[in-house]
Amino acid sequence: MFMKLILSPHNVTLTKAIENHIEKRIDKLEHIDHYGIRVRVCLEHDATKAPERAFTCSMQLSEPGPDLFAEDSEADLYAAIDLVTKKIEQQIRKRQSKFKARNHTLASRTKRRRQEAEI
Repeated sequence: MFMKLILSPHNVTLTKAIENHIEKRIDKLEHIDHYGIRVRVCLEHDATKAPERAFTCSMQLSEPGPDLFAEDSEADLYAAIDLVTKKIEQQIRKRQSKFKARNHTLASRTKRRRQEAEI
């Protein structure tokens, strides 16, 4: 794992199984986008909330450019971690496709100018 992982549990006992689950999800994100510098994961348990929203997981991915952030609340901590990872993954894919589209339009514009100059 090349990204720095910062875990901060609030009212949650951080077990080795939870830590391994988070690391596995971060490895998946790292495989998609290797520009990440740091991942901050906050796990919270709020007993005063409704039982179906008791566990909250938030994730902030720091990389060059704007940071990516996602948060979700579920009844199961593992489900919350999975959903947050999925949201971050979607944001990474959106950023990559925007970058590719911008480069594609720039290249096609340059090609069109060259073709017009030849005529």
